[in-house]
Amino acid sequence: MDTVDQPLANAIRAAAKPIISFRNISKRWGSAVGVDNVSLDIEPGEFFALLGPSGCGKTTLLRILAGLEVPTEGHVLIDGQDMGDIPPNKRAVNMVFQSYAVFPHMTVVDNVAYGLKIDGVPQPERDRRVQEALDLVQLGHLATRMPDQLSGGQRQRVALARALVKKPKVLLLDEPLSALDAKLREAMRFELSQLQKKVGITFIMVTHDQDEALAIASRIAVMNKGSIAQIGTPSDLYEFPGSRFVADFIGSVNMFEGTLIDDKPDEATVSCPELDPYHVHVPHAVLGKEMSSVWVAIRPEKMNLHKDADAPPSVPECPVAHNVAKGEIKEISYLGDISIFHVLLANGRLIRISRSNRSRFDQDNFGWGEKVWVSWAGSSPVVLQS
Repeated sequence: MDTVDQPLANAIRAAAKPIISFRNISKRWGSAVGVDNVSLDIEPGEFFALLGPSGCGKTTLLRILAGLEVPTEGHVLIDGQDMGDIPPNKRAVNMVFQSYAVFPHMTVVDNVAYGLKIDGVPQPERDRRVQEALDLVQLGHLATRMPDQLSGGQRQRVALARALVKKPKVLLLDEPLSALDAKLREAMRFELSQLQKKVGITFIMVTHDQDEALAIASRIAVMNKGSIAQIGTPSDLYEFPGSRFVADFIGSVNMFEGTLIDDKPDEATVSCPELDPYHVHVPHAVLGKEMSSVWVAIRPEKMNLHKDADAPPSVPECPVAHNVAKGEIKEISYLGDISIFHVLLANGRLIRISRSNRSRFDQDNFGWGEKVWVSWAGSSPVVLQS
């Protein structure tokens, strides 16, 4: 099968008309603001995530799209059509709720067929589409079961089949995995991703779980206090956060307050009082004038531990006087694939460092109370203004 080269695929995608457009959407209840002037385009075939803490407006935005909430201001377009006067049951979307909302008194097949029956779809076509939907979610062999005879993951698949059987242009998922235990949740992430690829329609998921969004979504909008803080691919948001909020919300991060004292085209220098030595060399900050207040964000896995015997200047990535600090290991958490080290720096700051346990004996290299050096490469930090 021929493949389309990536630049051409990106160009085709860029030229495509958005399947969903939010234009200056706001939602207020008196003085309370749920969504604050949000504009956003979602492309056909995306697995898009609305991610943020509780109360940030992500579920309200999803309900506005579904027609279950009316915006105070702004417009929602689905496939180019303004939804202002379109009721929920006439919109080309279907929603899977957090609780799944599976009818307890109906069999699996009757649950999936319900919407088609209400719409008056003839039985021969209804039976065919229900069977297709059940096969799609791998539940054909459980068609006659009652919901109380199913596991949590199977009930979720019933809800997915019931939504997909109506062939919506967009599937809306409200915290779809939150009711599942950790191991099943991880398995269902893969299943959801594979299902979206099979059906080829746009999925929009609301979640507060950063791991869930990073694992499944092709693009993510991080929301905070009713607004969009940043939109990007999972790797863009993790590696290049645009604010302290995004850096702290997406994954773990060590954040140091400092002053930008030198910003050259290829390298910047930040003075960080919490570190000793104070100066941190980072990529070009592109933040404007020098002597401005900034934050240096470094992910735990991008920081290295060294014993005294291996301390700088013998470590190549740790030039003397920058990107290195002295510390003491205060706690070690062994998590199987990784170990987390809590290191107290000389100036009293406690930081977090993660190391991959590639060998069975990696976790034995360092001990509680051990004096260590902490280092990081010059390309590891991100400099943030706010």
